[in-house]
Amino acid sequence: MGESFVGELGVIGMRGCEDFVSEVDAYLKDWRRHDSDATFLIESSCPRFGSGEGKGIIKESVRGKDLFIICDMFNHGVTYNMYGQTVPMSPDDHYQDLKRIIGSVEGKAHRISVIMPMLYEGRQHKRSGRESLDCALALQELVNMGVTNLITFDAHDARVQNAIPLHGFDNIRTSYQMIKAMLRTYPDLVVDPESMIVISPDEGAMARCIYYSTMLGIDLGMFYKRRNYSIIVNGKNPIEAHEYLGRDVKDKDVIIVDDMISSGESVLDVAQQLKEKGAHRIFIFATFGLFTAGLETIDKAYADGLFTKIFTTNLIYRTPELLTRDWYVEVNLCKYVAYLIDTLNHDQTISGLLDQSKRIKKILAEHKQKQAKAKK
Repeated sequence: MGESFVGELGVIGMRGCEDFVSEVDAYLKDWRRHDSDATFLIESSCPRFGSGEGKGIIKESVRGKDLFIICDMFNHGVTYNMYGQTVPMSPDDHYQDLKRIIGSVEGKAHRISVIMPMLYEGRQHKRSGRESLDCALALQELVNMGVTNLITFDAHDARVQNAIPLHGFDNIRTSYQMIKAMLRTYPDLVVDPESMIVISPDEGAMARCIYYSTMLGIDLGMFYKRRNYSIIVNGKNPIEAHEYLGRDVKDKDVIIVDDMISSGESVLDVAQQLKEKGAHRIFIFATFGLFTAGLETIDKAYADGLFTKIFTTNLIYRTPELLTRDWYVEVNLCKYVAYLIDTLNHDQTISGLLDQSKRIKKILAEHKQKQAKAKK
Protein backbone atom coordinates (compact mmCIF):
# COMPACT_ATOMS: atom_id res chain seq x y z
CA MET A 1 0.00 0.00 0.00
CA GLY A 2 1.04 3.58 -0.54
CA GLU A 3 1.28 6.17 2.15
CA SER A 4 -1.78 8.18 1.10
CA PHE A 5 -4.20 8.37 4.03
CA VAL A 6 -7.67 9.87 4.44
CA GLY A 7 -6.44 11.42 7.65
CA GLU A 8 -4.00 10.65 10.41
CA LEU A 9 -5.09 7.35 11.94
CA GLY A 10 -6.50 7.28 15.46
CA VAL A 11 -7.95 4.24 17.25
CA ILE A 12 -10.07 4.54 20.37
CA GLY A 13 -10.85 1.47 22.43
CA MET A 14 -13.89 1.67 24.68
CA ARG A 15 -13.87 0.18 28.18
CA GLY A 16 -13.42 -3.57 28.13
CA CYS A 17 -11.64 -3.60 24.76
CA GLU A 18 -8.16 -2.80 26.06
CA ASP A 19 -6.49 -6.12 25.21
CA PHE A 20 -8.16 -6.34 21.81
CA VAL A 21 -7.22 -2.81 20.68
CA SER A 22 -3.70 -3.23 22.03
CA GLU A 23 -3.19 -6.22 19.73
CA VAL A 24 -4.76 -4.38 16.78
CA ASP A 25 -2.42 -1.44 17.45
CA ALA A 26 0.59 -3.78 17.49
CA TYR A 27 -0.26 -5.04 13.99
CA LEU A 28 -0.76 -1.50 12.68
CA LYS A 29 2.58 -0.36 14.12
CA ASP A 30 4.35 -3.37 12.63
CA TRP A 31 2.92 -2.79 9.15
CA ARG A 32 3.61 0.92 9.18
CA ARG A 33 7.06 0.53 10.74
CA HIS A 34 6.58 2.95 13.61
CA ASP A 35 9.10 2.96 16.41
CA SER A 36 8.22 0.91 19.47
CA ASP A 37 7.03 3.90 21.50
CA ALA A 38 4.59 5.16 18.87
CA THR A 39 0.94 4.17 19.04
CA PHE A 40 -2.22 4.80 17.07
CA LEU A 41 -4.29 4.49 20.25
CA ILE A 42 -5.94 7.63 21.61
CA GLU A 43 -6.47 7.66 25.35
CA SER A 44 -10.02 8.21 26.50
CA SER A 45 -12.15 7.51 29.56
CA CYS A 46 -15.76 7.52 30.71
CA PRO A 47 -15.70 8.23 34.45
CA ARG A 48 -18.85 7.93 36.55
CA PHE A 49 -20.23 10.04 39.36
CA GLY A 50 -21.50 8.34 42.49
CA SER A 51 -25.05 8.64 41.17
CA GLY A 52 -24.19 6.55 38.13
CA GLU A 53 -24.10 9.51 35.75
CA GLY A 54 -21.09 9.64 33.44
CA LYS A 55 -19.17 11.69 30.93
CA GLY A 56 -16.78 11.01 28.07
CA ILE A 57 -13.25 12.41 27.92
CA ILE A 58 -10.73 12.29 25.06
CA LYS A 59 -7.25 13.11 26.34
CA GLU A 60 -5.61 14.45 23.16
CA SER A 61 -6.57 16.35 20.04
CA VAL A 62 -8.36 14.40 17.31
CA ARG A 63 -8.76 17.30 14.88
CA GLY A 64 -8.57 16.05 11.28
CA LYS A 65 -8.02 12.43 12.28
CA ASP A 66 -9.56 9.34 10.75
CA LEU A 67 -11.02 7.84 13.91
CA PHE A 68 -11.91 4.19 14.47
CA ILE A 69 -13.80 3.52 17.70
CA ILE A 70 -13.82 -0.14 18.79
CA CYS A 71 -16.52 -1.08 21.28
CA ASP A 72 -17.94 -4.20 22.93
CA MET A 73 -21.57 -3.67 23.84
CA PHE A 74 -21.69 -6.98 25.73
CA ASN A 75 -18.76 -6.77 28.14
CA HIS A 76 -20.38 -7.45 31.49
CA GLY A 77 -16.94 -7.84 33.04
CA VAL A 78 -16.65 -4.04 33.23
CA THR A 79 -18.23 -2.46 36.28
CA TYR A 80 -18.84 0.96 37.85
CA ASN A 81 -19.91 2.21 41.28
CA MET A 82 -23.36 3.64 41.85
CA TYR A 83 -24.65 4.57 45.31
CA GLY A 84 -21.97 2.37 46.86
CA GLN A 85 -22.86 -0.67 44.75
CA THR A 86 -20.71 -2.33 42.10
CA VAL A 87 -22.79 -2.52 38.94
CA PRO A 88 -21.85 -4.56 35.82
CA MET A 89 -22.17 -2.55 32.63
CA SER A 90 -25.14 -3.47 30.47
CA PRO A 91 -25.32 -3.01 26.67
CA ASP A 92 -27.26 0.20 27.35
CA ASP A 93 -24.41 1.50 29.55
CA HIS A 94 -21.81 0.70 26.88
CA TYR A 95 -23.93 2.35 24.20
CA GLN A 96 -24.25 5.54 26.25
CA ASP A 97 -20.48 5.61 26.78
CA LEU A 98 -19.95 5.22 23.03
CA LYS A 99 -22.15 8.26 22.42
CA ARG A 100 -20.26 10.18 25.11
CA ILE A 101 -16.94 9.55 23.36
CA ILE A 102 -18.41 10.53 19.98
CA GLY A 103 -19.74 13.68 21.67
CA SER A 104 -16.25 14.40 23.03
CA VAL A 105 -14.90 14.51 19.48
CA GLU A 106 -16.97 17.69 19.00
CA GLY A 107 -17.14 17.14 15.24
CA LYS A 108 -13.41 17.87 14.89
CA ALA A 109 -12.39 14.49 13.41
CA HIS A 110 -12.15 14.10 9.64
CA ARG A 111 -14.15 10.86 9.78
CA ILE A 112 -15.56 8.56 12.45
CA SER A 113 -15.99 4.82 11.93
CA VAL A 114 -17.43 2.61 14.67
CA ILE A 115 -16.37 -1.05 14.87
CA MET A 116 -19.14 -2.72 16.87
CA PRO A 117 -18.58 -6.48 16.46
CA MET A 118 -21.88 -7.59 18.00
CA LEU A 119 -24.53 -5.13 16.98
CA TYR A 120 -26.24 -3.29 19.82
CA GLU A 121 -29.88 -4.48 20.08
CA GLY A 122 -29.27 -6.55 16.94
CA ARG A 123 -31.94 -9.04 17.98
CA GLN A 124 -34.51 -6.23 18.24
CA HIS A 125 -34.33 -5.55 14.51
CA LYS A 126 -37.96 -6.03 13.51
CA ARG A 127 -41.32 -5.19 14.96
CA SER A 128 -43.83 -7.75 16.16
CA GLY A 129 -46.83 -5.95 17.61
CA ARG A 130 -46.35 -2.80 19.67
CA GLU A 131 -42.58 -2.97 20.03
CA SER A 132 -39.67 -0.59 19.83
CA LEU A 133 -37.17 -0.87 16.99
CA ASP A 134 -34.09 -0.37 19.12
CA CYS A 135 -31.40 -1.35 16.62
CA ALA A 136 -32.72 0.90 13.86
CA LEU A 137 -33.03 3.81 16.29
CA ALA A 138 -29.47 3.32 17.52
CA LEU A 139 -28.08 3.26 13.98
CA GLN A 140 -29.91 6.46 13.08
CA GLU A 141 -28.73 8.11 16.28
CA LEU A 142 -25.07 7.23 15.58
CA VAL A 143 -25.07 8.56 12.02
CA ASN A 144 -26.83 11.73 13.19
CA MET A 145 -23.94 12.20 15.63
CA GLY A 146 -21.43 12.08 12.78
CA VAL A 147 -20.55 8.40 12.36
CA THR A 148 -19.71 7.77 8.70
CA ASN A 149 -19.43 4.01 8.72
CA LEU A 150 -20.39 1.17 11.05
CA ILE A 151 -18.59 -2.16 10.86
CA THR A 152 -20.17 -5.19 12.48
CA PHE A 153 -19.74 -8.96 12.30
CA ASP A 154 -22.37 -11.60 11.49
CA ALA A 155 -25.32 -9.35 12.25
CA HIS A 156 -28.40 -11.19 13.46
CA ASP A 157 -30.23 -9.68 10.49
CA ALA A 158 -28.17 -7.36 8.28
CA ARG A 159 -31.34 -5.91 6.74
CA VAL A 160 -31.47 -3.52 9.68
CA GLN A 161 -28.99 -1.44 7.65
CA ASN A 162 -32.06 -0.23 5.71
CA ALA A 163 -32.52 2.19 8.63
CA ILE A 164 -29.45 4.15 7.40
CA PRO A 165 -29.47 3.70 3.61
CA LEU A 166 -27.20 6.68 2.90
CA HIS A 167 -24.42 5.64 5.30
CA GLY A 168 -21.87 2.85 5.44
CA PHE A 169 -22.81 -0.44 7.08
CA ASP A 170 -20.39 -3.35 6.61
CA ASN A 171 -21.50 -6.75 7.86
CA ILE A 172 -18.47 -9.05 7.93
CA ARG A 173 -18.38 -12.84 7.95
CA THR A 174 -16.06 -14.82 10.20
CA SER A 175 -16.35 -18.02 8.12
CA TYR A 176 -12.72 -18.22 7.01
CA GLN A 177 -11.32 -17.75 10.52
CA MET A 178 -13.72 -20.36 11.94
CA ILE A 179 -12.89 -22.96 9.31
CA LYS A 180 -9.17 -22.27 9.69
CA ALA A 181 -9.35 -22.74 13.48
CA MET A 182 -11.28 -26.01 13.11
CA LEU A 183 -8.87 -27.52 10.57
CA ARG A 184 -5.86 -26.54 12.66
CA THR A 185 -7.40 -28.04 15.78
CA TYR A 186 -8.51 -31.23 14.01
CA PRO A 187 -6.12 -32.00 11.11
CA ASP A 188 -7.75 -35.44 10.70
CA LEU A 189 -11.08 -33.97 9.52
CA VAL A 190 -12.26 -35.25 6.15
CA VAL A 191 -14.14 -32.49 4.36
CA ASP A 192 -16.45 -34.19 1.86
CA PRO A 193 -20.20 -34.93 1.58
CA GLU A 194 -19.76 -38.51 2.83
CA SER A 195 -17.97 -37.48 6.02
CA MET A 196 -19.30 -34.06 7.03
CA ILE A 197 -22.49 -31.99 7.04
CA VAL A 198 -23.42 -28.42 8.02
CA ILE A 199 -26.50 -27.97 10.21
CA SER A 200 -28.50 -24.77 10.68
CA PRO A 201 -30.03 -24.69 14.20
CA ASP A 202 -32.98 -22.60 12.98
CA GLU A 203 -34.44 -20.79 9.97
CA GLY A 204 -32.62 -17.53 10.78
CA ALA A 205 -29.17 -19.09 10.40
CA MET A 206 -29.84 -20.65 6.99
CA ALA A 207 -28.11 -17.97 4.89
CA ARG A 208 -24.76 -18.29 6.69
CA CYS A 209 -25.06 -22.10 6.73
CA ILE A 210 -25.68 -22.16 2.98
CA TYR A 211 -22.43 -20.21 2.60
CA TYR A 212 -20.50 -22.75 4.71
CA SER A 213 -22.10 -25.64 2.84
CA THR A 214 -21.19 -24.15 -0.54
CA MET A 215 -17.63 -23.24 0.43
CA LEU A 216 -16.90 -26.63 2.03
CA GLY A 217 -18.70 -28.61 -0.69
CA ILE A 218 -20.81 -30.58 1.78
CA ASP A 219 -24.52 -31.13 2.43
CA LEU A 220 -26.80 -28.91 4.50
CA GLY A 221 -29.50 -29.77 7.00
CA MET A 222 -31.60 -27.61 9.30
CA PHE A 223 -33.78 -27.54 12.37
CA TYR A 224 -36.82 -25.35 12.71
CA LYS A 225 -38.08 -24.14 16.05
CA ARG A 226 -41.64 -25.07 16.94
CA ARG A 227 -42.66 -22.31 19.36
CA ASN A 228 -45.59 -21.71 21.66
CA TYR A 229 -46.92 -18.40 20.37
CA SER A 230 -49.63 -18.18 23.03
CA ILE A 231 -47.22 -17.18 25.82
CA ILE A 232 -44.07 -15.08 26.31
CA VAL A 233 -41.23 -16.13 28.63
CA ASN A 234 -38.19 -13.88 29.16
CA GLY A 235 -39.30 -11.67 26.30
CA LYS A 236 -39.81 -14.41 23.70
CA ASN A 237 -42.11 -17.25 22.72
CA PRO A 238 -40.67 -20.44 24.24
CA ILE A 239 -39.41 -23.22 21.98
CA GLU A 240 -41.40 -26.43 22.35
CA ALA A 241 -39.29 -28.59 20.03
CA HIS A 242 -36.62 -28.58 17.33
CA GLU A 243 -37.65 -30.49 14.21
CA TYR A 244 -34.95 -31.75 11.80
CA LEU A 245 -35.05 -31.44 8.03
CA GLY A 246 -32.17 -32.89 6.05
CA ARG A 247 -30.07 -35.89 5.14
CA ASP A 248 -28.90 -38.66 7.41
CA VAL A 249 -26.15 -37.54 9.82
CA LYS A 250 -25.17 -41.01 11.00
CA ASP A 251 -21.38 -41.34 11.48
CA LYS A 252 -20.77 -37.87 10.02
CA ASP A 253 -18.88 -34.98 11.57
CA VAL A 254 -21.32 -32.10 12.03
CA ILE A 255 -20.79 -28.33 12.05
CA ILE A 256 -23.59 -26.35 13.70
CA VAL A 257 -23.35 -22.69 12.69
CA ASP A 258 -25.05 -19.70 14.34
CA ASP A 259 -24.31 -16.04 14.96
CA MET A 260 -24.41 -16.38 18.74
CA ILE A 261 -24.79 -18.66 21.71
CA SER A 262 -26.98 -16.96 24.29
CA SER A 263 -27.79 -19.41 27.08
CA GLY A 264 -26.79 -22.41 24.96
CA GLU A 265 -30.04 -24.24 25.63
CA SER A 266 -31.15 -24.21 22.00
CA VAL A 267 -27.89 -25.37 20.41
CA LEU A 268 -27.45 -28.13 23.02
CA ASP A 269 -30.93 -29.44 22.26
CA VAL A 270 -29.99 -29.54 18.58
CA ALA A 271 -26.71 -31.32 19.42
CA GLN A 272 -28.54 -33.91 21.53
CA GLN A 273 -30.94 -34.70 18.70
CA LEU A 274 -28.05 -35.03 16.25
CA LYS A 275 -26.27 -37.41 18.62
CA GLU A 276 -29.44 -39.48 18.89
CA LYS A 277 -29.43 -39.65 15.08
CA GLY A 278 -25.90 -41.09 15.17
CA ALA A 279 -23.72 -38.02 14.46
CA HIS A 280 -20.00 -38.55 15.07
CA ARG A 281 -18.26 -35.35 16.24
CA ILE A 282 -20.21 -32.11 16.64
CA PHE A 283 -18.47 -28.76 16.23
CA ILE A 284 -20.35 -25.60 17.16
CA PHE A 285 -19.45 -22.32 15.43
CA ALA A 286 -20.80 -19.15 17.04
CA THR A 287 -19.28 -15.76 16.29
CA PHE A 288 -20.37 -14.53 19.72
CA GLY A 289 -20.45 -16.66 22.86
CA LEU A 290 -22.55 -14.93 25.51
CA PHE A 291 -23.22 -17.94 27.80
CA THR A 292 -25.80 -15.94 29.73
CA ALA A 293 -26.79 -18.90 31.91
CA GLY A 294 -23.23 -19.72 32.95
CA LEU A 295 -21.04 -22.64 31.89
CA GLU A 296 -22.32 -25.47 34.07
CA THR A 297 -24.93 -26.70 31.57
CA ILE A 298 -22.36 -26.58 28.77
CA ASP A 299 -19.85 -28.46 30.97
CA LYS A 300 -22.39 -31.21 31.61
CA ALA A 301 -23.30 -31.49 27.93
CA TYR A 302 -19.61 -31.82 27.06
CA ALA A 303 -19.08 -34.44 29.77
CA ASP A 304 -22.08 -36.34 28.36
CA GLY A 305 -20.47 -36.30 24.91
CA LEU A 306 -23.08 -34.11 23.19
CA PHE A 307 -20.47 -32.04 21.36
CA THR A 308 -16.72 -31.98 20.69
CA LYS A 309 -15.76 -28.29 20.56
CA ILE A 310 -17.27 -24.82 20.60
CA PHE A 311 -15.55 -22.13 18.54
CA THR A 312 -16.26 -18.45 19.23
CA THR A 313 -14.34 -15.29 18.37
CA ASN A 314 -12.55 -12.85 20.67
CA LEU A 315 -14.67 -10.00 19.29
CA ILE A 316 -16.61 -9.75 22.55
CA TYR A 317 -15.84 -10.42 26.22
CA ARG A 318 -14.99 -13.96 27.26
CA THR A 319 -14.95 -14.73 30.96
CA PRO A 320 -11.70 -16.06 32.45
CA GLU A 321 -13.58 -19.27 33.29
CA LEU A 322 -14.54 -19.82 29.65
CA LEU A 323 -10.94 -19.54 28.50
CA THR A 324 -9.97 -22.49 30.75
CA ARG A 325 -12.55 -24.92 29.35
CA ASP A 326 -11.30 -27.92 27.36
CA TRP A 327 -14.31 -27.69 25.05
CA TYR A 328 -13.61 -24.09 24.04
CA VAL A 329 -11.49 -22.70 21.18
CA GLU A 330 -10.99 -18.96 20.80
CA VAL A 331 -10.79 -17.61 17.24
CA ASN A 332 -8.65 -14.45 17.18
CA LEU A 333 -9.90 -11.66 14.87
CA CYS A 334 -7.44 -8.90 15.90
CA LYS A 335 -5.30 -9.17 12.77
CA TYR A 336 -8.40 -9.12 10.53
CA VAL A 337 -9.73 -5.99 12.25
CA ALA A 338 -6.31 -4.37 11.86
CA TYR A 339 -6.42 -5.15 8.12
CA LEU A 340 -9.85 -3.51 7.87
CA ILE A 341 -8.67 -0.37 9.66
CA ASP A 342 -5.47 -0.14 7.62
CA THR A 343 -7.32 -0.53 4.31
CA LEU A 344 -10.09 1.93 5.15
CA ASN A 345 -7.59 4.51 6.40
CA HIS A 346 -6.01 4.36 2.93
CA ASP A 347 -9.52 4.90 1.52
CA GLN A 348 -9.25 1.66 -0.43
CA THR A 349 -11.92 -0.95 -1.03
CA ILE A 350 -12.34 -3.73 1.53
CA SER A 351 -14.14 -5.99 -0.98
CA GLY A 352 -11.15 -8.32 -1.06
CA LEU A 353 -11.23 -8.66 2.71
CA LEU A 354 -14.99 -9.25 2.76
CA ASP A 355 -14.90 -11.95 0.07
CA GLN A 356 -13.44 -14.93 1.90
CA SER A 357 -14.13 -17.57 -0.76
CA LYS A 358 -10.60 -17.65 -2.22
CA ARG A 359 -8.97 -17.96 1.18
CA ILE A 360 -11.36 -20.72 2.24
CA LYS A 361 -10.66 -22.68 -0.95
CA LYS A 362 -6.91 -22.20 -0.43
CA ILE A 363 -6.91 -23.46 3.15
CA LEU A 364 -9.10 -26.45 2.17
CA ALA A 365 -6.66 -27.34 -0.62
CA GLU A 366 -3.72 -27.11 1.80
CA HIS A 367 -5.60 -29.26 4.32
CA LYS A 368 -6.25 -31.99 1.73
CA GLN A 369 -2.63 -31.87 0.52
CA LYS A 370 -1.36 -32.41 4.07
CA GLN A 371 -3.71 -35.36 4.51
CA ALA A 372 -2.58 -36.86 1.18
CA LYS A 373 1.09 -36.55 2.21
CA ALA A 374 0.37 -38.12 5.60
CA LYS A 375 -1.13 -41.20 3.91
CA LYS A 376 1.98 -41.80 1.79
